[in-house]
Formats: sequence, C-alpha cells, structure tokens
Amino acid sequence: MTTDHIKMRRVIWTVAMVIFLGTLVLWIMLPTKTYIRYWSPKMKSNVNHNTYFGPQGSNMLSFTIPMLLIAVLGSLYNYLRKINESNQNTSSDDENKSWWAGKLKRPMIVGTSPLGIVSLIELSFLIMFIALLIWSLSTYIHNRVTSITPRHTNKLGLESWKAKLEDSAVIFGHVLGNICLALLFFPVTRTSTVLPLFGLTSESTVKYHKWLGHIVLTFFTGHGLCFIFFWAATNDMAKVLEWKSDRASNVAGEICLLVGLIMWATTVPKIRQKFFELFFYTHQLYIVFMVFFILHVGVTCAFITLPGFYLFLIDRFVRFLQSRRRVRLESARLLPCETVELNFAKSSSLTYNPGSIIFVNVPAISKLQWHPFTVTSNNSLDQEKLSIAVKSVGGWSNKLFQMISSPSTIDRLEVSVEGPYGPSSTNFLRHETLVMVSGGTGLTPMISIVRELIYASSVLKIKTPKTILICAFKNSADLTMLDLLLPVSGTEHDISNLNLQIEAYVTKEQQPTTEKHSINPRVVSFKPKESDSQISPILGPNNGLWIGAIIASSFIIFLIMIELLTKYYIYPKSNSTSMISWSIQGTLNMLLICVSIAVTASAAVILNRKQNGQQKSQIQNTILSSTQASILPYNPEVELESFPQQSLSQSTNIHYGRRPDLKKIILDCEGSSIGVLVSGPTALRHNVANICSFGLEKNLHFESISFSW
Repeated sequence: MTTDHIKMRRVIWTVAMVIFLGTLVLWIMLPTKTYIRYWSPKMKSNVNHNTYFGPQGSNMLSFTIPMLLIAVLGSLYNYLRKINESNQNTSSDDENKSWWAGKLKRPMIVGTSPLGIVSLIELSFLIMFIALLIWSLSTYIHNRVTSITPRHTNKLGLESWKAKLEDSAVIFGHVLGNICLALLFFPVTRTSTVLPLFGLTSESTVKYHKWLGHIVLTFFTGHGLCFIFFWAATNDMAKVLEWKSDRASNVAGEICLLVGLIMWATTVPKIRQKFFELFFYTHQLYIVFMVFFILHVGVTCAFITLPGFYLFLIDRFVRFLQSRRRVRLESARLLPCETVELNFAKSSSLTYNPGSIIFVNVPAISKLQWHPFTVTSNNSLDQEKLSIAVKSVGGWSNKLFQMISSPSTIDRLEVSVEGPYGPSSTNFLRHETLVMVSGGTGLTPMISIVRELIYASSVLKIKTPKTILICAFKNSADLTMLDLLLPVSGTEHDISNLNLQIEAYVTKEQQPTTEKHSINPRVVSFKPKESDSQISPILGPNNGLWIGAIIASSFIIFLIMIELLTKYYIYPKSNSTSMISWSIQGTLNMLLICVSIAVTASAAVILNRKQNGQQKSQIQNTILSSTQASILPYNPEVELESFPQQSLSQSTNIHYGRRPDLKKIILDCEGSSIGVLVSGPTALRHNVANICSFGLEKNLHFESISFSW
C-alpha cells in the first residue's frame, strides 16, 4: 500500500470517528432542557420551514445524515484496506493496528454474562450504551417527573400519580425504546460498512441484536401498558381505538406492539429450536412492525431511529437480488460421518477471507428457509471453487444428505446463496504460533485457515506460524471430517514446509471402532444447467464501494423526491384549510425510501451484471472441464485418505476416551505472539476464552467463531 493510501485511511477513519462522536453528543443532549428549549427550536426554525427538507428536516440533518455519511466513509475505508490485502502488503501501520485489534478482541467477560464472550471493544460499547440509557432516564425524570407538582396537576385536572404514570409511558417508549430501536438493525446488516470501522463484524455482534430486541419490546410493552392503565384510570378507554391525523396514532402503536409481541414469543429458545420455521416466518413481520411504528410516532420522530433500518433495507434488498439466481453446484463429497461437502463454481472476481459464512437455500427442501454455513474452501487455494460442509444434525440437513446420498442420485440440485459474508481482514500469519480449537462441526472454519496456510507455504513460499489444530469429536466416524482439510481436486499439495500438528480427540470411544459405516466416502458429480451461474459478487469485486455508492445516491434521490413532494403537495396543503395527516406523510416517506433504494440498488446490480456477462465463455469452459475433472478415480473400498489427505496423517495424533487439556496446551505454547482461535459449542468457547482472559498470558490473542445466526 502506498503512503498516500495509508494517510487516506487514517483521515477517513478520523473523520468517521469525529462524526460518530458528534452524533453521540446529540444523543446525550437529546433529553436535556438545553436541547429541548434551545437547540431543537433553533434547528427547526432554520430547517423545517425550508420546503426542501420538510417537517422532518432537523432530525434528518442531526441523526440520519451523519450515520449514513459514516457508512459511506466506511465503504471507502474498507476498499483501501482490501487493496492492501490484495497486494500482499503489510505496513507498520497495519501491524500496529493488528496488535491493537488483538488487544481489543481480548475476552473481558466470559460465561457469567447472558451475552457470552464479550471482548474489550464490545464491552466499551456496552458501557456507553448502558450509560446513555441511565443518563437519558435520569435526565428525563429530573426534567419532567420531579417537576409534577400539585399546582401543575390541578391545572391538568389530574392526580399526581396519574400524571407520573403518563410520563412513565413516554419514558419507556420515546426515550428508552427509541435508543434501543436506533441500534437494533446495525448487527444484522451483513454487508455493514459501519461495524468494520470499529473492528466488529455482523457475525460477532448478532447476539446484541437479540438482546436489543428483548430490551426494545420490554420498553415498548411498558410504554403500551402504562398508557392503557392511564386511560383506564382517567375513564378515557376510547383512546384505545383513536387514530388522530395530527398526532400519534394509538391504533398504529397497538398494532406495532402486537406484531412485536408475536415475534418476541417465537424467540423463546425452546420454541425457536423445536419450531424454527415458525420463528423464521414470524420474524419476517419486522416490516409490519416498522411500518406501524412510523405511522405511530410520525415521520419526524422516526428519522431519529431511521439510519440503522435504512442501511438494513439496502443490505436486505441487495441480498434479495442475489438470492434470485440459481448457482452452479458441481459436485458433492460424502463422508461416513453423514457430512456432505458441496462444491460450487466460483467467479474469479469473488474474494473472501477465512471464516466467511454463506447462506444456502435449497428449494426442493424449503423455498423459504436459509441456513448459514462456514466456507471451507480457500480463496487463494481454490480460485474457481467455493465449498461448504453440511453435517446431518437437523431436519433440513438430514433431507439434504438423504437426497444426495440416496442410490438414485439426482443429476442436478437447485441451490441459491447469499454471501459470502465474513471478517473484512484476517492476518493469521502475524503470529508465531497459531492454536485452533474446535468441537464437532466447529472444525469447518479451521479448514479454510489450514488451506490458507498451505497456500502461503507452498505457493507464496513464506514462513507460516507453527500451527496446532485441536479438534474434539464424539465418535471415530467424525474423524473423516479431517479429510476436508485438503481440496478434493486431486492436486498434490506440498505441505513439507507447513509446521502443522493435529491433535484429534474422540471423547465417546475408548478405542478405534471397526464398525462398518453405512455411507462409503465418495464424490457425486452433478450436471448443472447452462443457466446456472457461478457464485459471484452481486455488486462486483468492489462490493463495498458499490454499497457506499448506493447509500449516498439512494438518499440523494430520496431528498430530491421529498423536495418535490414537500414543495408541490405537502407545503401547499399545510397552508390551506386541509392538513396532511401523519399517516399520509409517513406512508409517502416510506414509499419514497423504498423506491430510491430499489432504483439505485437495481441499477448497480445491472451495471455489474454486464461485467459478469463477459465471463460467460469462462463458464462454458468450466462446464466442459468439470464433467471430466469432477469425477475422481474412486475405489469404494478405499477411503478418501488415500488421496492427498494421506500426507496429513503423519501430522495427526488421535486420542481416544478423553478430552484435551486445553489450558496446558495453550499456556505451554511459546512465542511472542500466540493466536488462539476457537469454534464450536458454547462451553468450549467459554473455556478457551477463560484461559486467554484476565492476563494469564499477555501474548495470547483470542478470537471466537460463533454459529449464532
């Protein structure tokens, strides 16, 4: 990376942080008398009467535009970082950031928290969030509730407790609920350009979406109940069915709350596990929830909480466009442990990092279900292929395995994908020692990392860290998952320079079993249609830049349409005897937002599709070559270890009837920088996090991969 690029990244990051801090200050000032009496009226007088922005102008300028600008800056920042990685350059600036990133990812809270493993950077944001809630609550109580005097209540014709009950309802909804709702959609925006600015990813923060959802609905439920009790106490229950045109619509708020409670009920762990489809389908009601929320509070207030939802809508629509395509599934590798590796054709323009996740839909099983899987292939070693491993552990995966492993194997399987999504940067090579701990299917992220190390040692001819792979399985049949460490292409890989040690533990068996497996390891080839496309980036190789362009251009188009709407419809009506209701204004704003996003995102996809069209000849060549190369020489009596995986057997030690002593293995590692990566069950991740936390060893750099989508 050139010096200019480094300076540009620093400037972009600094500007984004300044804007973020400025927005944070606005949130801090929001409940204060200074903001209510001075700042807000002044901004409204300068902006809201302007026909360009309309009545929502002050909130749009204060809360929406700054966050969208941060997202655009984030896309530029990530693009420059991607250039650095593609050029295989590592500056001292990047090394320092990698060192700091390791410190910020160090686990600070483990196990005892319902949030699981909380890193230092996550803890910092968690403290800021809680502090903002407490500050907003205490400030509002001081300004409003404590100012309720007998003289004031007599003037309103209310008893003191009734007035306080009404204010409590406002606190639950307008103050606390809105803060949580403003953050709710950031963690589930998979192509987020904001989270990487803070060293976070959607995969690592999705757990906060769950807890924010619980908090939002707790506050909104309190908001609704307080108002119902207030109306009952004041003998004014008719307001339950009130839909005013010039103020908050009670009916819209009740519908919003009812839909939210339905979604909330299906998130109970037992219901979600046993009736996942019910949870999945009801969760799509978030659109109804947000529509009626905007109709309830009005579009002016909605712009305070809009940025996160706006970015999520862009992400969701782009993913929708990608999911319409059928991708090219070329082959499947079946293992005795009832695991299948699916191998897709991949465009050379698609790049991803180890640890990336892809969402898969098989219409023959379910047209609506999407399931996340870790990518096991490696972008450098498998340049024309993308692979995932699916273990048969549930209804959906069982059906998939049965379809592929049945004697009457199908010729073609229709599949759609979304992604891949994952960390914007991974630099495992910076460590002297790399310890990877996995349990069961938690091995899958490690497969891509091992292939990355093989590529670095055999192709780039660079020194790789000493690597210890610790994997725990329930039975010996699961050991065949280690066969996935090398691709199925049949190409010999020189791993002589790779310092790899594999320690495999079979916990439920005391000795190797001679039981014959019901499934023989084999490769199944498919015959895709010519219309099936390679997995390619829906927005081209510069996906992040295009996301930033869509964010900026869609909002500019929205502002232009709002200007026309306000100038020629809303403003003339407001100056006449007939007023424009909140519901109509909210509906028109929502419609214009959707139109602007759909137009810009579709245009970006069409432009990139023309570029992808140039690769059609490459696809045709792939069709011819895959029919010849995908069918490997196969002897049903010989397991897959007889192929390139056999070269790994000398590096593998198998232990039966016991679990690994992780603390001893990790703390006995030598080196100034030891990377510790864990993937698997919650208890395993917490155990490793405890070992790496609280300064037992300062040279340990911890990272966890969680399947919590």
